[in-house]
Parts: sequence; C-alpha cells; structure tokens
Amino acid sequence: MLLVGLGAVATTTIAGVMAIRKGLASPIGSLTQMGTIRLGKRTEARAPRIREFVPLADLNDIVFGGWDIFEEDCYAAARTAGVLEPAQLEQVRSELEAIKPMPAVFDQRYVKRLQGPNVKKGKNKKDLAEQVIADIRAFKEKHGCDRLVMIWTGSTEVFMKQAPVHESLEAFEKGLEANDDAIPSSMVYAYAALREGLPFANAAPNLTADVPAMLELAAQNKSPLAGNDMKTGQTLIKTVIAPGLKARLIGVKGWYSTNILGNRDGEVLDDPESFKTKEESKKSALDYIFQPHLYPELYGDLCHVVRINYYPPRGDNKEGWDNIDLIGWLGYPMQLKINFLCRDSILAAPIVLDSALFLDLAKRAGMSGIQEWLSFYYKAPMHAPEVYPEHDLFIQLMKLKNTLRYIMGEELITHLGREYYD
Repeated sequence: MLLVGLGAVATTTIAGVMAIRKGLASPIGSLTQMGTIRLGKRTEARAPRIREFVPLADLNDIVFGGWDIFEEDCYAAARTAGVLEPAQLEQVRSELEAIKPMPAVFDQRYVKRLQGPNVKKGKNKKDLAEQVIADIRAFKEKHGCDRLVMIWTGSTEVFMKQAPVHESLEAFEKGLEANDDAIPSSMVYAYAALREGLPFANAAPNLTADVPAMLELAAQNKSPLAGNDMKTGQTLIKTVIAPGLKARLIGVKGWYSTNILGNRDGEVLDDPESFKTKEESKKSALDYIFQPHLYPELYGDLCHVVRINYYPPRGDNKEGWDNIDLIGWLGYPMQLKINFLCRDSILAAPIVLDSALFLDLAKRAGMSGIQEWLSFYYKAPMHAPEVYPEHDLFIQLMKLKNTLRYIMGEELITHLGREYYD
C-alpha cells in the first residue's frame, strides 16, 4: 500500500523516480513525464508536453511512504525483488533505506498465500482504520506535505461480491465495528483515505472502492477515485489488438491467454480464490470491446480463456502468450499469435506515478468521485452504474487528453477535421 505526499519540498524516495531524476533512465511508460498533447488545429503545431501544459506536482516535491506486512526497508525489498540492477539501486541506496514500511492492516483470510510479521493489531476493523488515519496524519506532518494520495498496491484479495454492509456509509461503519467479513483489508485503507479527503486509486482487482458506501464517502469529502487493476501486460495488449480487429470487423472465434509469473504476485494468484478476482478483471475487456450483442455473427460465440501459472524461476519476468482464432471474409480461418515477454514492475511503476499525479491534479481541480478519464490505466475501470465501462485503449486516451483540455479551458478535439476542407 502506497502513500504519496505532494507539495512538500522533499526528496523523492522511490527507485524508479529517483532513476529518472538522476539520469539513470528515461521515464519511458509515463504519460505525465513523456507524453504530449495536441492543442487546437493540426495546422497550429501546438503539442506541448503534458507536464508543461497542466500544473502537475513536480517530482522534486514528492515523498513516498507506505505500509507492508514485511519489515524490510525499500532498499532491502528492491534487492530481494531483483528487478533493478544492483548498480542502479546503489545510487539511490540512502533514499530507499530511509523508507521503512509502517505496520500494515492485513488478514490472511483475504490473501491466503502471504504471511508477515509487520501487522497492526486492533480490537476491530474500525480501530485498525483509525490507526491508518493516525499514520496518514503523522506522515503528512513529518514530511511537511500539503497534499496526499493513496494507492492500493497490495496483493489481489479473494473474490468478493457487494454485500449489505457496502450499501451505505452508515452500514459500512457499523460493519467496521462488528468486524464484518465482507470488509477486506483494502476497504479499511480506502475508508481511511476517503475519511481524510485523500484521492484513492485501486491498483488491484479487489472489490474495494466501487461500492455505494465508498462512493458516498468520496462525495462527502470530495475525494477523486480511480481503478481497478492496473493495465500493464497481457490486458494492455488486448486493449490494443481487439479494437483494431473490431474496427475492421474481423471475426474472433477464440482468444486463449496464459501467463507465467514467478514473483509474489504470481504466488498470491496461485490461490484459486485470488485468481478468480484477477480472472474476472482480465476477462471483462473483450466483452465490452467486441460488443457481441451488436455483432453476434462476429463475436457472439467467442471462447475466451485466461490462465495464470506461478513459475518461480521467472521472478518478475512475466510472459504472456495469446492465441487468437480469427474468421475472415467468406469464413476463412486465420490465427494471430502474441508472445509478450515483459517485466511486471517496470510496466507498473510509471502507471503508479501517473495515477498519483493525475489524481492530485483532479483534487486540486475540484473533481471528486469516479475519474473515468483515468480508465486508460486500468483493466476494470470504475464507471457510473448506468453506463458500460470503456475498454478501448484509444478511446480511453482520447477521453484522458480531452479531460486535460477541459481542465485547462482549451477546445476539445473531436478529430472530425471538416474545418480543413469546408
């Protein structure tokens, strides 16, 4: 679980961001650091960097902290993870060693494959939430932060459905006091963040903030919300490829996806109940992109299979295999094979940074509740109950950039283009 402090004149203390600042690596994958945005007509040639267009928090004014069930500082944790080279970590060793995790809210019933010693104790979940709130306030005071953002970067919890305790804030707070089993650890953090008016993002597929009780609290305290489940590897590729197939009305008979992953995320997902949560998140994208109710002859009988296999030798090196069975003109069969060898954390880190910066911007712009414009980053994006979620990556990006134009009072871009020819 990550806590991001902004607006303080403090040293940035996270490996990826420090690497950017020290020139060890370019900020590849971060829209807030490398992305540009077109303004006005194409003939105007105005395309500033996003970070120059909107008033994002400066990387020099960010401090990171968080909670973990393991006691190691960030340097020790990064060495154990083995994602970055030792030579890179040594250059930011002192900054990383300074980040020591606060004791976490954790209940093994919700993440069955993990167990650690750095865990809070309390008489009930309400008490634990109050302890997290105390941590938030102490962190803000210690680092002199003006603003905070919380992002759930914890493990995938067991599959859960909305229950009566989630129906209202009053019911939820009674459930905290009664230790209701339908309130997992992630919800305790979300409640604490929203109670303090913090923006909150859910980087996992858990049922966390998208329940009526949390939406009520977010509205009450004007907190922006985003999630769920960061779109990094295989699902990112799906939301690139599937819109192209649909745009050309190429039929899809089957889409088989399997992953091999050896890090702690893979270990957690080796539990069937946690995998069920992830499976629901990963499988939903194709249904909404292909819209089989509108194109039954092309996508109505789509067989979509998702597998995740824990394979310790791979560590953080995730491999996603996709086999796509296509149907072309006159019913001719075709196939598409994709093998994506990637680094899980390397893909996720820029999204964590972007989510924090954009949620902070949303809070300062007076935007609260669900921030659908940030669905660009998420597998199962939060959305209003009366509409379907938008999964097409290119529509998501258009929505994100138009929201930035809207915030800054610039003309929205529709890509109609008739003004050049009329």
